[in-house]
Amino acid sequence: MPHETALARSIGDDDARECAQILRAGSRSFAVASYLLPARTRRPVAALYAFCRVADDAIDEGENPSAALEELHARLDRVYADAPADDAVERSLARVVHTHGIARPVLDALLDGFASDVGAVRVERIDDLLDYAVRVASTVGVAMTLVMGVRDRHVLARASDLGVAMQLTNIARDVGEDARRGRLYLPLQWCAEVGVDPERWLATPRFEPRVGALVERVLALADVYYRRADVGIAELPADCRRAIRAASLIYADIGRVIRARGCDSVSRRAHTSTLRKLVLVVRAAWSRAPGDPQLLRADAVPLARVLVDACVSTR
Repeated sequence: MPHETALARSIGDDDARECAQILRAGSRSFAVASYLLPARTRRPVAALYAFCRVADDAIDEGENPSAALEELHARLDRVYADAPADDAVERSLARVVHTHGIARPVLDALLDGFASDVGAVRVERIDDLLDYAVRVASTVGVAMTLVMGVRDRHVLARASDLGVAMQLTNIARDVGEDARRGRLYLPLQWCAEVGVDPERWLATPRFEPRVGALVERVLALADVYYRRADVGIAELPADCRRAIRAASLIYADIGRVIRARGCDSVSRRAHTSTLRKLVLVVRAAWSRAPGDPQLLRADAVPLARVLVDACVSTR
């Protein structure tokens, strides 16, 4: 549970600057979006992002991913024992998890998600894909919601839905890029249904209508989770809603671009223009999702329920 320790104070200026630098270098869009958040959340959010970036790079770019994963879990051991190393990211993360009560299973799941990206990736079924999305994206959404001061089970579940939706958008956008790295996140079960031979296609990844149909199927599923997430955004603190709504609109808009290109995300990578992002930020300030109590109480993805339960139990 959140508690007062020597670490449960604000992140120091020097550490905050280092985390912010990692954030700016790793994701310009996320860095800009973070400024829409209230000042009280910016340093913790930057610390979370910095840890995600450092962890992902250590596993994905290191010579020994297994050793990197073991060391990252050791870093979490130190963080949760209130004994971080003399390191800006580790020290900042410790202050965040102890101040905001971020349960250890959330960050363990995040690391496991990063580890699953290493090597030749294949995903058998849609349930496997959703579990992957929870690990690499919903974990961050749940942690950020806790930083915002919200511990309601249903709101945390909707935050996990937004993470799933965004990760599904990433997958739809990066089909070609992933394929050229030997990675295929389109479920093999779906590939079989439309007659795509995964290994043959990965040998020479090119766009074809059957692949486009799979990309559209991923986008349609993402749309479901964006709608579920919308009702949770309305339950966030007033000073946080615009930023999260803007992030949701900007990410969902990538799907619009992909569809406008006939769902060809093999030949080139979709993105939204800076002007379009600004339009969506303005729209986020005025748009309101209709309340839907039944949808707000909908079950999260099974793995996300485990993580939400872990956080709620740390009250």
